[in-house]
Amino acid sequence: MQEIKAVFAPPESNLARRRFLSSTALLALGALSHPVSAGTQRETIRIGFTPAFVHDQHALLADWRVYMEKRLGLKVEIVQRDSYRETMDLLRLKQMDFAWVCDYPFLTLKDLVRLLAVPLYQGKPLYRSYIIVPAGKRGLHVDGLKDLKDSVFAYADPLSNTGYLYPRFAIHKLGADPKTFFRKTFFTWSHKKVIEAVGMGIAQGGAVDSYIWETVERMDSALTRRTRIVQQSPEYGFPPFVAHRDLDPELFDRVQRFFLAMHQDAEGAALLQRINLDRFVSGDMRLYDGVAEMMRALGEH
Repeated sequence: MQEIKAVFAPPESNLARRRFLSSTALLALGALSHPVSAGTQRETIRIGFTPAFVHDQHALLADWRVYMEKRLGLKVEIVQRDSYRETMDLLRLKQMDFAWVCDYPFLTLKDLVRLLAVPLYQGKPLYRSYIIVPAGKRGLHVDGLKDLKDSVFAYADPLSNTGYLYPRFAIHKLGADPKTFFRKTFFTWSHKKVIEAVGMGIAQGGAVDSYIWETVERMDSALTRRTRIVQQSPEYGFPPFVAHRDLDPELFDRVQRFFLAMHQDAEGAALLQRINLDRFVSGDMRLYDGVAEMMRALGEH
């Protein structure tokens, strides 16, 4: 299998690598002076968003930040990153207090973070992986992942459950090797860009978060109409909000109460509607048993 590196300019490029190493060095220095602290009065909290969130929703994030500041009485810094790895590194360096992460990185970080809140989507704290192909003649004879052997396939992120872990597990269950099943693969670094890559015919198939696909369909159906869903995974625990384990317990409780009550006032309910979610619940680690099982099957847990 050959991996395409050039399409969508992934972070492994030399320029991005230099920028990342530079920023990581600065973060490491910053961690010495501004670590997450369990016993310090906090005036600012830092919340990270990754591709688990629908991209390009800058106005929504700005409104959410203002709403949080009013409800919590704290300054809120929202930090966006384009890969799960960058967010995980910021959590490890204690440069982030809370983050919305995929369930796959959550289990990778489970000794470092606490489960804060889980979104309810269409009444359940669950979502799926969709295997998609181009609509029309280009994807006409594809009925599932098995028919995409030796094709060009788009993954979302190497730490995405729905966009990377599940499709590899599904290939493993077919008795094939995920490393050689496809002719070529590439990462788009966002679920929305997987939809774009498949819709434009850059990839013959791709794996995408069902919540993202359905939310994009609601916002821009012209984009999703260019793709067709040919396979759905079982349901898995929805990407959660997490908190660093070193965070002050009182602050954890305060922010958790904010999330759990967000649907109870008009402004919070409106923000949830804009992001296509019902509300937040406290969640349960058992939601993520299916993801842990896939990780074990692939030797990653």
